[in-house]
Amino acid sequence: MTGKTIKTLRALGHRPAATGLACVVVAAVTAGLLSLSPDTPPRPVHGNPATAAGAQDVPGQIEARRAWLREHPDDGTVWAGLALGYLEQARRTADFSYYGKAEQALKRSLALQPGNVTALVGMGTLANARHDFAAARRWGEQARRAQPGNWTVYPVLADAYTQLGAYPRATAAVQRLLDLKPGVAAFTRAAYELEMQGRTEEAEGALRRALEDSAVPAERAFCLHRLGELDWDRGRPARAHAHYEEALRADPDAHAALAGRAKARAALGRTEAALADYRTLTERVPLPEYVLLHGEFLESLGRGDEAESQYELLRAQVRLLEEQGADDDLTLGLFEADHGDPAVAVRKLGAEWSRRKSVLVADGLAWALHRAGRSAEAAGPAESAAKLGWRPASFAYHRGEIERALGREGEARRLFSAALRANPHFSPLHARAARKALRAGGAS
Repeated sequence: MTGKTIKTLRALGHRPAATGLACVVVAAVTAGLLSLSPDTPPRPVHGNPATAAGAQDVPGQIEARRAWLREHPDDGTVWAGLALGYLEQARRTADFSYYGKAEQALKRSLALQPGNVTALVGMGTLANARHDFAAARRWGEQARRAQPGNWTVYPVLADAYTQLGAYPRATAAVQRLLDLKPGVAAFTRAAYELEMQGRTEEAEGALRRALEDSAVPAERAFCLHRLGELDWDRGRPARAHAHYEEALRADPDAHAALAGRAKARAALGRTEAALADYRTLTERVPLPEYVLLHGEFLESLGRGDEAESQYELLRAQVRLLEEQGADDDLTLGLFEADHGDPAVAVRKLGAEWSRRKSVLVADGLAWALHRAGRSAEAAGPAESAAKLGWRPASFAYHRGEIERALGREGEARRLFSAALRANPHFSPLHARAARKALRAGGAS
């Protein structure tokens, strides 16, 4: 099965239909897609007493490494391990102060052991977390030049190149990762690329292989969450909900799965349960994308004052990110386009587009231009967003509104219908707007 997956990915990178683009993330994304797909949780550094804590006990790992370093302050390897623990704790808690701590530890590691690959990979991981993808690429390439056979280099490069829109290079990095270490980190990234090309059945197969290989609860929860996201994007909220629930049983701290369960419950009409999940989520892990989801759900319920409180929280969280050398201009740009100042959205997303040619940024820029009354200019970025073959409902809706503003009513109706066929629940506000436009015969 590993060989089949590798062969499939080798066929990905040069498909003519993608006009030279091979691949989302979660981050996702992800992202985050997140966020974009994250690395698996940091492992102990083998052969060192500072690593006695279990892989799931990140605070315990951090304290064990700190204790070791008090006695052995010149151990560059453990300084790098400490930094990876800080990064994982930042991911789990949305406490962005851990970014600065991680950077200090990594610089100490590099001062003690110049060019050590663990620290170079850590610097790349930190840069990806801060959304400085160009810096992540530089750190990753430096690590690759030092140790081209070290598999830990390639998740950093895959994530950086994906977010920069350098899709053939992202595919090459994922392929190399599959060749060297065909496990969770590799298969989840392969799934992300397949999904971005609209090959969702193959993406699901890759995620199921990743689930088979998952060794700790956090890995299992991540794979189950991503399977839920595939179902969600295909308009299957009940199946998505089941995957999110299973993810939370595996790891109750899996906040991405909690966000997924909240939106699935909302789609299934379980309003109070969805609100309870959103409250828990944004109190525990107030990442901007989660706060925006909560605010828009409240707004869809006619609870404008409560929604505005969430939007103020979003602005505050963005400021905290910026203080730690990070940004989330994509989320902030989309927020400004819909709930703030579209001109600000255009400036932010235009600047982001100059830094990285991701399809996610292309879609965001197109939407911001449309919302700012510049729909004719939005057509180009909207076309760029569609080049890979990925057709999320939100992209179709955004392009439908652009087409409607340009007087192309038939195409607008086709796109609104496509968005609702893909996922009738893709947004509590925009799905409603798409249905309203169709009922009105596409008239503005």
